[in-house]
Formats: sequence, C-alpha cells, structure tokens
Amino acid sequence: MSGRIGLLCPGQGSQYVGMGRDLIDAYPRARETFEEANEILGFDLAQLCTEGPDDRLTETRNAQPALLVHTVAVWRVIEDLGLDVALAAGHSLGEFSAHVLAGTFSFADAVRVVRRRGELMFESGSERPGTMAAILGLDDGTAEDVCARASRGDEVVVPANYNSSGQIVISGDAAAVERAAELAREAGAKKVVPLNVSGAFHSPLMRSAADGLRTVLAEAELSTPAFPVVSNVTTEPVTDQEAVRALLVEQLTSPVRWAASVERMRVEGVDRFLEPGPGKVLTGLLRRIDRKASGRTVGTAEDVQALREEGGEGWS
Repeated sequence: MSGRIGLLCPGQGSQYVGMGRDLIDAYPRARETFEEANEILGFDLAQLCTEGPDDRLTETRNAQPALLVHTVAVWRVIEDLGLDVALAAGHSLGEFSAHVLAGTFSFADAVRVVRRRGELMFESGSERPGTMAAILGLDDGTAEDVCARASRGDEVVVPANYNSSGQIVISGDAAAVERAAELAREAGAKKVVPLNVSGAFHSPLMRSAADGLRTVLAEAELSTPAFPVVSNVTTEPVTDQEAVRALLVEQLTSPVRWAASVERMRVEGVDRFLEPGPGKVLTGLLRRIDRKASGRTVGTAEDVQALREEGGEGWS
C-alpha cells in the first residue's frame, strides 16, 4: 500500500504561550498563515499565541483557533516535501485541523467555524455547568460501569475520551463526576485528576452547542478530501462531505475514541505518524497505544528544519 504516513492533529490542552513564535520568525508562509487568521478573526491571534496571557489563550474560544492555525502553519511550511499521507485524524478540535490539511475545509471557513465552536461550547457550559476528570489505571469496561453507577436522575457522567489503555477522561454534571471519581478509586484507579475546563465536553451536556454547530457547518463549503480523515465518533475513515458535517456535530456529544482511531490507522497500513502543531500529547499517547508505531512531532522551527533536512523521510 502506498502512503504509509498518518497525521495526528492536536486538540485542546496542547496550546502554550509562545506557540508559533519561532515559526513566524523563520518561515514567511507561517507568518502569512497567522496574519490571515488575524484578518478573519478581527483580532491579533498571533500576538495572543506568542505573548499570552495564558488565561486568555486557554479560553476555549481562543484555544481552538490557535491550535488550528498553528497546525495549518506547520503543514503549509512542510507540504512542499510531498509527504505521502494515507490518513489523518485529530483529537476533538484537531479533527477540524485534519480536515483543513486534507482540503475538506478552506482555511478561512475552518477558522470561523472553530472560533464559533469554542464560543458555543463555552455558552453550553455556562447554561448547564459541568466538568471533566481523567481516570488512570482502569480498563474501558470498568470506567463505563463506574459512569453508569454514578449517573443518577438528571445528573449524568459518561466517558468522554478513550485516549489509551488505562487513560480515560470522563465528563458530565459536577456531582456525577465527583461520584464517579470516588467509585473509580474504589475500583482500583491509580489516579483521578480533575480537569480545569469550562464545560462537560463530549457529553450530553453539550447538546445546545451541537445544535449551534450544525447551523454553522451548514453554511461552510466542503470539498472531497485529498485523503480520508478518521472520525472521532466512528473510528472510520471519512471522505463524504455530508458525513463529515454530521459526524463533526455528533462529536460534541460523543466520546473521542482516540485509541481505536489510531489502531484503525495502523490496520489501514499507517506505520509512521506525524504530529503537526504544538506540543507532543498525541505522540506520547501513540507510544501507549502501539509501541511498534513510529511517531514524531513537528511543531517548532527546529522540528521543521530537521524534517526538511531529511526530505520528510527517515525517522524511526
């Protein structure tokens, strides 16, 4: 099979103050990408990424376009290498980035959509407050049972991210998440880590955000992607534009099946993974999901230079 490279596009949590600064300084194409985003958004996203402050960058409405723009900037700098990409996937917000890299969305539409997505998620979290927590050391079935037992009446908690074996994030009403955390400890969890988030993402509490996103996506023009993008919801490679719209809406209230998505990419013949964008979160998870898979990050000017010197090949 030709095309053994898989792209892994990062989601919220990978942003950091200073992201993109060296790329903007070193590569005119990266600088142009941030400047284009500034024009679309009507504020200086580049300055927010490079200078902060951290609390403002971390806001969902800002973090989402920041991550997408950084990822696209990296890709635009390296796409002339002609990397033979078989598939792409993105963690939550990163799925939008993956679709930009594949050509499903225009950059301008994607920036507008993810900015609004972040606003909708924040608004949904304000309307019905919720929270999230990471559970380490439980298998999927036990974590699912814990959530089912902790949900009572209108108070719900569900698995939100199946990140890797023994690493699951749960999401829902605060009281239900607290009950689930205690049950998880009783079931043998090594650690339960509350997350600092503005809402219960990837849970039924995001239903109003999903309704708003459906309207936004209906106005965006989609094209057939150059390579399939694996859906967070189904773990299936997707190329149909209407399926893309529907699944990106469903994603907001469904768990991110990340481990299974990466495993599907391996089944499809991917043996090398590239994480374009800030941070190293997904490359770290890759090692937990499949130690035989080769992965590397490309998020800084130094990373880009190293990859270019290799002609896009040769990592192990």
